[in-house]
Amino acid sequence: MDATPPPFEPMHRLADAVRRKARSAEELVRGCLDRISTLDGGLGSFREVYEQRGIERARAIDAAIAAGEDPGPLAGVPLAVKDVLATDFGRTSAGSRFLEDYRSPFTATAVQRLENAGAIVIGKTNCDEFAMGSSTEHCAFGAVRNPWDMNRVPGGSSGGSAAAVAAGLVPAALGSDTGGSIRQPASFCNIVGLKPSYGRISRWGLIAFGSSLDQIGCLTRSVQDAALLFMLMSGPDGRDSTCADIHLNNPLERLDEPIDGLRVAVPRQYLDDRNDPGVNEVINAAIDVYRGLGAEIVPVELPLTDYAVATYYIIAPAEASANLARYDGIRYGRRATMSPGDDLSALYAASRSEGFGAEVQRRIMLGTYVLSAGYYDAYYRRAMQIRRLIKGEFDAVFESCHAILGPVAPKPAFPLGARPDPLSMYLGDVFTAITNIAGHCAMSIPAGFAACDGRDLPVGLHLQAKAFDEGTLLRAARMFEAATDDHGRMPPVPGRDA
Repeated sequence: MDATPPPFEPMHRLADAVRRKARSAEELVRGCLDRISTLDGGLGSFREVYEQRGIERARAIDAAIAAGEDPGPLAGVPLAVKDVLATDFGRTSAGSRFLEDYRSPFTATAVQRLENAGAIVIGKTNCDEFAMGSSTEHCAFGAVRNPWDMNRVPGGSSGGSAAAVAAGLVPAALGSDTGGSIRQPASFCNIVGLKPSYGRISRWGLIAFGSSLDQIGCLTRSVQDAALLFMLMSGPDGRDSTCADIHLNNPLERLDEPIDGLRVAVPRQYLDDRNDPGVNEVINAAIDVYRGLGAEIVPVELPLTDYAVATYYIIAPAEASANLARYDGIRYGRRATMSPGDDLSALYAASRSEGFGAEVQRRIMLGTYVLSAGYYDAYYRRAMQIRRLIKGEFDAVFESCHAILGPVAPKPAFPLGARPDPLSMYLGDVFTAITNIAGHCAMSIPAGFAACDGRDLPVGLHLQAKAFDEGTLLRAARMFEAATDDHGRMPPVPGRDA
């Protein structure tokens, strides 16, 4: 078997080849299944793989095409889905022992819309437990490794999705982003990661972490593929009251059309001396690329950036504390074995102690604390006030600029186990969490490589645009992608390049 992953064509071309019968959907699915079987043992990106279902669905699509039917714009394209998105097939575990064998009776709206468009979900990817983490080390089913360096993290919490796409196991994957969980692993793995505006894509079927912060997005090998998936997933959903009914122009129609008079803001706080020098070097080179494309680079100030981590790690744990209160060992999920005479509170405590990992327990306790009587005003209310000020800062910049540019993370991918201190892990979210606080759209695109411990490691360019202006965001990203070639590089995955 040839385990060499192809340089995936854009997904619309794969689907077109299937519709023209130049390739079969079954061929695409079997190719991905073969690569997963051969290469994923070392990476650990998949929680489970749906081989039989994938092949059956591929055969159904091929049969529909033979009968003259059009299965949709993603006809036969295999996809992976992060293990926090519910599906009525397989398990939905959220990377947690608490939901280790949970089977959902329904499928998330975003996933269903893609399958309705002809896509084939062939597996669930590992993630940090309940999407709480920045390294995918906090997964009950084992850590995921970065295909660029197997001793380093792929980022998190969507690390399994990022590693699978970067290694060429699937053309694209879905993730969720509460404070950077799509963009940071995309940066660490040299792929594209899109976090749409809050409310653009239905969250129905997404296991909740921070309900005012969570958003479903995608990890792909190109801006074009991200635009396609985004378009197909977007739109109002009566089952999600936070999903906005705002018109979306097809982002693909003008994707390759450069933005005349592009104005790109560069906050002084984003190129800080605390960043790895190699990261700043790559981002400064990206700024030069935009200048060469005729863009105007506008220096700006976003002073509340320094408050982003503190604000986020009050709001997010507070919402997690409320959302995870439903996991009591009674209605569903893990239930501890009790002794005669034990009361209900003992059952709750035992079930949660057995089911939740250390990081989830830490965030529940932190969130419960900041919401408790006597501390609510000092912490949670103040964080919400700062949130409003942060949004105001961004809105002011977007009045005169199309996009904001900076690094995704202060440093490239770090070694497994290198950040045992939670605070050092949290500080890595400084440039991404603030986007979720403000609610606008953002993405990571491959920008270059930084030398680190004798290895060249990927660095992502972080682009942000105002809420519900994904069209501008994607066009600005495509301008950079078309002028550079780092997005085409593939990692030396063991077993593939031997």
